[in-house]
Amino acid sequence: MVRRWHRDLEEDQMPIKVIIEFQAKPGKRAELRSLLGSIAATHGPGAPGFLGSTMYEALDSAGGLIEIAEWESAEAQAAAVEKATATGIYAPVIELAAAPFRATRISQPA
Repeated sequence: MVRRWHRDLEEDQMPIKVIIEFQAKPGKRAELRSLLGSIAATHGPGAPGFLGSTMYEALDSAGGLIEIAEWESAEAQAAAVEKATATGIYAPVIELAAAPFRATRISQPA
């Protein structure tokens, strides 16, 4: 679990949460959970706009993992994902996943 909170957001920034659903290959959930935790701990705190994340195991799916991450803005999150994808940070995740992950970005109504 990685947590880091900032309260001094710019006035025009709307904090968001990202719910990411992973499905590990059979028998690979612990390995995928460890890898995702390592990525979050290593790369999350240095990503501009990253506020923190928490990993959960899905109770209804033997290989299911859910990460809920908080970001200062949708733009900050999109930029961080673009940079991480370009540098190949997520490549090992793809090897352990049984299916493409699903990400849903949410925010509270204005």
